[in-house]
Amino acid sequence: MLQLAPHYNALMKTPLPQTTDGSVTLQPLLQLSAAELSRWLKDRGFQPWYAKAIRRWILFKRAESFESMSDLPKQLREQLTAAFQPLASEVTKSLLASDGTRKLLLKMWDGEDIECVMIPDHDRRTACISTQVGCGMACVFCASGLNGVMRNLAPGEILEQLVRLRNLLPAGERLSHIVVMGMGEPLANLDNLLAALEDATAKDGLGIGARHITISTVGLPIKIRKLAESGKQYSLAVSLHAPTEELRSKIVPTSDKMGLHNILQAADDYFKRTGRQVTFEYVVLRDINDRPLEANQLATLLKGRGAHINLIPFNEVEGLPYRRPTDERLNRFVEILREAGLFVHVRKRKGSDINAACGQLRRQSHIEKQAVT
Repeated sequence: MLQLAPHYNALMKTPLPQTTDGSVTLQPLLQLSAAELSRWLKDRGFQPWYAKAIRRWILFKRAESFESMSDLPKQLREQLTAAFQPLASEVTKSLLASDGTRKLLLKMWDGEDIECVMIPDHDRRTACISTQVGCGMACVFCASGLNGVMRNLAPGEILEQLVRLRNLLPAGERLSHIVVMGMGEPLANLDNLLAALEDATAKDGLGIGARHITISTVGLPIKIRKLAESGKQYSLAVSLHAPTEELRSKIVPTSDKMGLHNILQAADDYFKRTGRQVTFEYVVLRDINDRPLEANQLATLLKGRGAHINLIPFNEVEGLPYRRPTDERLNRFVEILREAGLFVHVRKRKGSDINAACGQLRRQSHIEKQAVT
């Protein structure tokens, strides 16, 4: 494999990817900022402004090889091919649901798998992306965290998911929204996420408006405030899943380290600082958090906050004991919240026939690999 110069290795924000035998793989080009790519070009005698053209080919013109970048000098294309990968992930599974939802399983440079989803809804094209390999939050109902967290995704790996999903769309169509609700806890990898979103929102990047981006968190108060201080107009979604400390600690075992009061206070501070209304997400689990008791407790907890509540009927995962609520129980839950003056939305079930819920496709792939071995 190609060994890059020592000064170039020092230039990188993250260590160069390595295979199990320690050899360096071709560097993902999207892992470089425009400034870093400009320096690489200058060191090889090329005009630094080619950096903008190269990134535009990938981010705007959908190029998946350097050879297709027809307005670049041939020598430059050859050197880029020898040093970099335009897109470093491998699409190992691409599933299309009957409702148009598309899910990709991506194999990363180290052999780990991540998921990303494209959800069409009228004129919207929403990308749901991951920020970590696995998840360390250990929510009992979630397939993403069943094997813990392996590592953070680098900025380029986060951005590449958006490029992969965008490239599935017909020419002329673009991604309109981003939800950072895939594998991992986004705020546990906040710096890398913010770096990726800089390219996602840039006019010479993917051009997605900041107000069309929602970042979901299980609730890390310090990181919520850091996100607010970034000055970005991203929307925040806080995953509550329970209205009391006792119940939440059973559903989200890490909750006792953060505290429900501290999470809500940080969410209030986010709203005050950014003016962006906070959504509270609540996965509804049959006979666990779906009774009128929990509905009334949740109404009391959130009343006066002008809260938006996103109820998510559980998407059943093979091997887990949890079930979706009955329609009758769910409807009564919604009624109680609305009677308390709260705005409630029940999330539509999307991609259920292709394991579109977070972590399901990766888990299925791991089970299949274990069966083979």
